[in-house]
Amino acid sequence: MTQTVRTRFAPSPTGHLHIGNARTAIMNWLAARHFNGQFILRIEDTDRERSTQASEITILEDMRWLGLDWDEGPDKEGVYGPYRQSERLHLYHETMDTLINNGDAYPCYCTAEELEARRQDQLKRGEQPHYDGRCRQLSLQEKTAFEQQGRKPSIRFHVSTESVAFPDLVKGEIAFQREALGDFVIVRPDGMPMYNFACVVDDHHMAITHVIRGDDHVSNTPRQILIYQAMKWPVPEFAHIPMILGKDRNRLAKRHGATSVSQFQEMGYLPEALINFLSLLSWSSESGDELLSREQLIDEFNFEKVSRAPSVFDTEKLDWMNGVYIREKTELSRLAELALPYFLKAGYPVQHAEEVLPIIRVLQSKMEKLSEIEDKARIFFQETVVPEKEAAEMLGTTESQSVFRAFLSETDNMSEWNAQTFLAVMKQVQQESGIKGKNLWMPVRVALTGQVHGPELGPVTEILGLEKCRQFIRQALG
Repeated sequence: MTQTVRTRFAPSPTGHLHIGNARTAIMNWLAARHFNGQFILRIEDTDRERSTQASEITILEDMRWLGLDWDEGPDKEGVYGPYRQSERLHLYHETMDTLINNGDAYPCYCTAEELEARRQDQLKRGEQPHYDGRCRQLSLQEKTAFEQQGRKPSIRFHVSTESVAFPDLVKGEIAFQREALGDFVIVRPDGMPMYNFACVVDDHHMAITHVIRGDDHVSNTPRQILIYQAMKWPVPEFAHIPMILGKDRNRLAKRHGATSVSQFQEMGYLPEALINFLSLLSWSSESGDELLSREQLIDEFNFEKVSRAPSVFDTEKLDWMNGVYIREKTELSRLAELALPYFLKAGYPVQHAEEVLPIIRVLQSKMEKLSEIEDKARIFFQETVVPEKEAAEMLGTTESQSVFRAFLSETDNMSEWNAQTFLAVMKQVQQESGIKGKNLWMPVRVALTGQVHGPELGPVTEILGLEKCRQFIRQALG
């Protein structure tokens, strides 16, 4: 491509960043980075009633957490700013005036009640609902009369072509007939632009070359193309990516579980795992690999690989992928930083990531989500061990009691303590008590952690420290 590729992600700040919108952002980001272009973040806040600054802040925070860096945006001004639609109203009004003056748009004084009544009549006649164009040829006298009644007009685009067709980078050639479009509203009576109008004006003035979005926007595209053509602006390339479905094959919604990026963050998913997973809901690697770094995702991105069929959000697969990233693909120090909030939430007495590094090292292989820290790390902070129900009875056996007495004897007056000295002590306990295997190790594990299964015992005892190990063994002796 000789032209600099510019993609954009344009969320509405009316709530949290939905996981489907995050997937759209990822696709735009990957395309921009693959073609050495620019990725633009634009805030579409023309919905005055629902848009909030708090939502905008949350969306930007979610984007940063995912690691989707943008080249221009509300916090990173560029030559095409401002990057909030509420600050670009003059551009919409200038374009609206041009369309009206050229005969491509006109004021419509029809009320919502009148429009609905006509719509119902069309349905009864078996017609596809559309605007009948009755305000298209109003005289000045008729317009004045409506305005004297207190009616404020919306502005409609005049659809004069019989059909609109365009090549989609994912779906191929798509065509719409005039009857499916009708003369559509581009500006509301309050002067605020409609989505189809505002995004065209913004995409043109921001030099956007590729519009990548969910395929629920396919029906918007012909209307937008008509505006481009009326203004004699170059039409960008369009790519409509398939929707994300729940396991019931319906559109992903709250009934399926978590749906926002912040929820997945709270649940303990890593951003790189979520990026990997969401990317592969749209396309697959030629290598067949499912675990792909950001560099691989960027390098292998290709519109031709994007599936046309909807993808099912498989939580089990995401859990597996996240577990692999935790165990194999994340630096321990960074994992500790990401895990620290879960320690703090649980009320454990730590303040810094460095303090939890030893615990993370022990638990890293045992987690699929970082939120599991709250439960799995409890063994390192408890003052009294309460054994699991099925494990409690093994503490009182004659063999177990012999192991505990030998352990206390071997550790009496010891000063040095680590995983290696613990193993040396257990070897001596085996020789002294004559007990070995499961009957040797299991009582000690239950006495120290309260669990039958868990992480490797040597590192656990090193973190607990000698005094706490002796304390728990004495408790097991009763």
